[in-house]
Parts: sequence; structure tokens; C-alpha cells
Amino acid sequence: MDKFQNKLIFDFSTNQQIINRISFIDSFRGKWNLVEQKENKYLKELRKIATIESIGSSTRIEGVQLTDNEIKELLENMEITKLVTRDQQEVVGYYDVLEIIYENYPDIRISVNYIQQLHQRLLKYSDKDDRHRGNYKNISNKVVANYPDGTHKVIFKTTEPHLVESEMNELIDWTNRELEKNEIHHLVIIALFIYEFLSIHPFQDGNGRLSRLLTNLLLLKNDYQFIQYVSFENLIEQKKKTYYEALMDGQKDRNTENETINAWIIFFLDSLETLIHRLEQKYDLFKSKGGYLNERQKRIMDFISSNQPIKLADLVLSMPEISSHTLRKDLLHLKTEQFIDSIGKYKGTIYIKKEK
Repeated sequence: MDKFQNKLIFDFSTNQQIINRISFIDSFRGKWNLVEQKENKYLKELRKIATIESIGSSTRIEGVQLTDNEIKELLENMEITKLVTRDQQEVVGYYDVLEIIYENYPDIRISVNYIQQLHQRLLKYSDKDDRHRGNYKNISNKVVANYPDGTHKVIFKTTEPHLVESEMNELIDWTNRELEKNEIHHLVIIALFIYEFLSIHPFQDGNGRLSRLLTNLLLLKNDYQFIQYVSFENLIEQKKKTYYEALMDGQKDRNTENETINAWIIFFLDSLETLIHRLEQKYDLFKSKGGYLNERQKRIMDFISSNQPIKLADLVLSMPEISSHTLRKDLLHLKTEQFIDSIGKYKGTIYIKKEK
């Protein structure tokens, strides 16, 4: 038995907890993938919200002070904003990598090269990380928890620099091999990979952020699509103490025959279960409130409901304070998002509420 599988020997109670949680998660995955195939009305906005929450939470765990609203404003004005502060640089770097993962995860292989490329992109805008981005560490580091009151606590020591390359190669080879063999459940493999990555802490900086990005990547690659629409990082920020305690529980016996990751596996699966409940609540709320329409678009929907069929000219008369150009764009958005149907062409086009 290899050293990784040795850490996956669980007592009966832990095994039962793992089986129950995985059964729930996989059952939801099947239902959610059907939702994603049939509906897209609410998903874009859910992903947008989750993206901001993920960026904010993951960077705040490492000491960034920006709120979600400040991050949203920064990203909306990114082209005209100079990334002066380190907080801004870290936020935009995280956003870049998260978008790369969302758009390209089927083609991203879990390899040394890709992981180093993602790290390089993560720290692309960070001035102080210029010399070591994309390269394994050459100075010993340790995992430090940063707390809101400004205090720091050493969580555990990490792999020494001269051993990083061999340990990362071993971990990546094992992960790809076991995912391919399909004998160990993929969620358990992913959880072990993240635990080992954090234990090795292969880069001088950015390991925590990259571990959370790799969590998203691995879950997406293994068909847990729902992770795009609810923030794992946000949950970790809220449960930071439990998160560190779960890691420390295994780390206290690091590199001994007593090292187990029971607490971490349960934390990881519990987190996914909590995220599922959050996503269900958010999705139901969006559906009950008519999705992500702004106030003007909701007014248009109310008007259509009460007066259908209607033409653009009817809207212009009803809402003279809004330009016809804006109303036309709103009608196109409502049609694209399947709130309404249109019949006819040009000025003769009429609009009706889409039947559910």
C-alpha cells in the first residue's frame, strides 16, 4: 500500500460518515446537471455572485482587506484602474485564474507545468512576487493563519525546498493515476490532493489561494458543475477556525505512520454538503423573485403581464422617462433569458410573457 492510501484507512464510523455524505453529494450532482442542461435563466447571475464571493473570501483569508462590493467595483473598472495596492493586485490575479478555470477546465491537465502556470498567472500583477512566481520555493515556509484582529498563528510546518519537486511529482502522478483507475471515490482523491498540496506548500507565496483554485478545478473536471454557482471559498472564510483545525489534525502526525486525514475528509465533504444547501436556497430564491432582473426590467415584465401582447411603442408610451433604445435592449435581454417570447419582425414585433 502506498503512503497516500495509508492515510485513507478510516475507522468504521468515519467510513459511514464518508459514504453518507458522498451519496448525498452525488445524488445532488445528478439533479443539478439536469437543471443546468435545461435552464440558464438564473445561472449566469448565480455564477457572477459566487465569483465575487470566491475572490473576496479567498484573498481575505490571506489578509486582503477589500469588501465584496469594493472587489465588484474594481473588476468592473479594471481596464481604467491602475493596480496600485497589493490587495488590488491579488484580487485581479485570483479573478484571472478563476475565469481561466471556468472557461478551460476540460483542457487543463493536473500537471507540474499547468500548476506552475496557474501560480504564475495568480501572482501576475503582484510586484513583490516578481522573482518567484511560477517557481517552486527555495526558502522554507510555513502555514500561517491570519485573523481579522491582525494576529497570526503558525498552523504547521511544510516540506523543505529541496524535497518539493519530488513530493509534488509523486502527488500529481498518484492523483492522475487514481482518478483514472476509478477505484477510490474522486471526492476522496480530491480532498487528499488538497491536503497534501497544502502540506507541501510548494511555492513561496500564494499556496492557500492556489489550493482553493485547484479545488474548483478538480471538482469541475470531475463533473461537480454546481461548484461554479456557490462559493467554496466563502464557506472556508466563514469556517476558518474549523478549516485550520481539520488540517492541523492530520499535520500533527505528518510523515509518521499515525498520520490520518479523517477530520479533513469530513470537513471537505461537510463543506460540499453545506454548499449544496446554500445553492438550493439561492436558486429557489432567484426563481421565486423572477431571477436577476433589475428594477426597470421588472417594471417591463409587470407591464407585459398586465397588457400582453404589447409592442415596443406601447412601452415607450408607458415609460416616457426611459429611452426607446434602453427599452429595446431590455426586451432583447428578457427574450434571451426566456422571460418573454416575440412574434413578428421590426416595428410590428409583439411581445408576450413566456409560459413556464
